[in-house]
Amino acid sequence: MINAQINRSECGHRCNFAACHLPLTAARQPAPSLVTIRAMSAHSHPAPAPAPASDQLDLFEHSQDTMLRNDAIDALLGRDARVALTARQALSGVVPHHPDLNTLDTLIGALRAGDGLPFADPAAAARARERLDCEVVPAAITLLGRSAAAGWLVPLWRGLAERASALPFNAAHPEDHASPLWLRAGDARRAAEAAARVESWRRIPVTLAWMIRARHLAEGLDALWPLLAELAWLAAPRFELTVRALADPLLHRLLRRFDERFDPGPSGDTNALAWFPAWLLIEQPALLPRLREAHTGQDGEPERCFRLLAELLGLERQGRHRDLIEGRKRLRDQQPALYAAYMASR
Repeated sequence: MINAQINRSECGHRCNFAACHLPLTAARQPAPSLVTIRAMSAHSHPAPAPAPASDQLDLFEHSQDTMLRNDAIDALLGRDARVALTARQALSGVVPHHPDLNTLDTLIGALRAGDGLPFADPAAAARARERLDCEVVPAAITLLGRSAAAGWLVPLWRGLAERASALPFNAAHPEDHASPLWLRAGDARRAAEAAARVESWRRIPVTLAWMIRARHLAEGLDALWPLLAELAWLAAPRFELTVRALADPLLHRLLRRFDERFDPGPSGDTNALAWFPAWLLIEQPALLPRLREAHTGQDGEPERCFRLLAELLGLERQGRHRDLIEGRKRLRDQQPALYAAYMASR
């Protein structure tokens, strides 16, 4: 009975002693030694076989091509075209069809193309700008990442701007002028200087937009209010594109509020954004001194209403009620929606 209980416990099954097929002496045999247990364990769980030589070779080649790719990228970031080319050639020897070889060729070629001579004509500038914009920029973003690529591209944009500095403004291809190229290089001062050299730059939407972007980089939003008003009157679609590009939080909030709260009503061919400067006087009357600096434009209806509103704000401060009432009647007749927005704030 005792032996049967012992064996039932050792088996861990609901069976009697005879069913376990263990000899009577099994319960009395000494426990196996630790060495024996380890040997048995090793026998039941054999060590894994070594990886095939081909797998080890693949792993080595993968590690090597990663190292060579990184060497090429490090050399590019250090603007060392010779070392980058050496790493690229070694990479092609290890992996002849590596997916980054063409991208490396594009970026190494951009570093080696150190032509600093002025462009002979606008067509030459256009070809160089298109190659940088359409080939080199995407390759840099792909291989270096967007943040690193932005800094890496700056000297290339600067080189193009310097080479284009002597070219005259071409209204058919304004993107090849030095001013927007300086903006791509992040040089606000030289971008503003290049824009200012264009005759009547304040009357040309694209050059006025360049000046706005350059001064925003250098001086911030406060310096822009007169120029923004002029651009809204001159070319409202260009004004919208420029404001979006500035990515200024305050300006974006004001523009969003204008879109939500003001509807000028039927206004013929006038773009609604042409009314933004006049609406801004109602929304932010403290900007009156800065906005008054705006040069007279084409004297369209939005600009005339702006001037009338500026006059009304001055009459309010002076307490000239009779003139104020007459001015409000004129505003109501000219632009009812603007008059309603003005009176709602009174």
